[in-house]
Amino acid sequence: MRTMEKITIGGKRVVRQAYGFDDVSIVPSNVTLDPEDADASVEIAGFKFEAPFMASAMDGVVDVRFAIEMGKLGGLAVLNLHGLQTKFDDPAGVLDEIAQKSPEEVTAFIQKAYREPIKEELVGKRVEEIKKGGVICSVSSIPQDAERFGALAAEAGVDIFVVQSTVTSTKHVSSRAKSFDIASFCKSYKKPVIVGNCVTYQVSMDLMEAGVAGILVGVGPGAACTTRGVLGIGVPQMTATADAAAARDDFEKKTGKRVAVITDGGMRVGGDICKAIAAGADAVMIGSPFARAEEAPGRGYHWGMATSHAALPRGTRVRVGVHGPLKNILLGPSLVDDGSQNLLGSIKNAMGLCGTKTLRDFQNVEMVISPSFMTEGKLLQSAQRVGMGR
Repeated sequence: MRTMEKITIGGKRVVRQAYGFDDVSIVPSNVTLDPEDADASVEIAGFKFEAPFMASAMDGVVDVRFAIEMGKLGGLAVLNLHGLQTKFDDPAGVLDEIAQKSPEEVTAFIQKAYREPIKEELVGKRVEEIKKGGVICSVSSIPQDAERFGALAAEAGVDIFVVQSTVTSTKHVSSRAKSFDIASFCKSYKKPVIVGNCVTYQVSMDLMEAGVAGILVGVGPGAACTTRGVLGIGVPQMTATADAAAARDDFEKKTGKRVAVITDGGMRVGGDICKAIAAGADAVMIGSPFARAEEAPGRGYHWGMATSHAALPRGTRVRVGVHGPLKNILLGPSLVDDGSQNLLGSIKNAMGLCGTKTLRDFQNVEMVISPSFMTEGKLLQSAQRVGMGR
């Protein structure tokens, strides 16, 4: 996609076309495979996962209980070290209030709640609680606190450390503070590091050359994120994923090392996830589909990581409802008809229809640009708000 034809939008301003999930579709193969024979497992940061799913480091999605359940079901949940779980010994009351506030009140309340200082003793405690559940533990920090919180998390036994910001680069410049050196951190840190977020080939390559174990791809596509509206920044996820995957393939060809590309955000249903993998993702990180789980702490609500920003919030609280246990959402059986449950089943069935046995095979399936794909023949579903019309 890096060699795509350029388009002039006026004057001398030249751009290229980019594509999101609704713009493309997967072409079935002339050879099909029994979905039960499809292997959707993936290796991320040296760990094997039976399901290529990561749960977003968002307070409406992941707490200790959710992280343990997600791990037992074959995926990985990331706990936010800058969220309510490390600011309050028991955040239940705050979570109740976030769910109860009106739309007009909730952003100010979230800003106030998140102004509470982080209790450093809770960083290690949350890691230990997840580890006691017998699952792989991952936590996230913003770059400014990565060294401090990374040390505390490592001491407590974290398995994978995530450094996450709205947009990440290896060349951040600041006249006010010392920049976070990703390469030095990855070299000295004793645990694998996943870094995000990015949307371009070059930044993906820069991060891989810095020594990261995985990259998060996506700026602003999430259901609760308003970055695209507030800043106008981002690239549609299919193009962003394909560009990052191209960097991964070039890096692997050059070094023999494979770095996981993880598409982060914007996926509502199984078909979106299948397209992300077909575009080159090794795994996906999702929030709102998992926020609907009974085990999620958000009480049927979900809010963006930057909703709490004191000066420029870039997220909002959205109601997602509670749709059933995490097991149904991740592994099935599905109790709904819109593709929002049995997400692993969606991947395996799509792999079967394309005759692909592994996710790496599935990354090479044929795709087409199909602007009418989501609406063709779906008038009654849209009118009645059922199935794909919800």
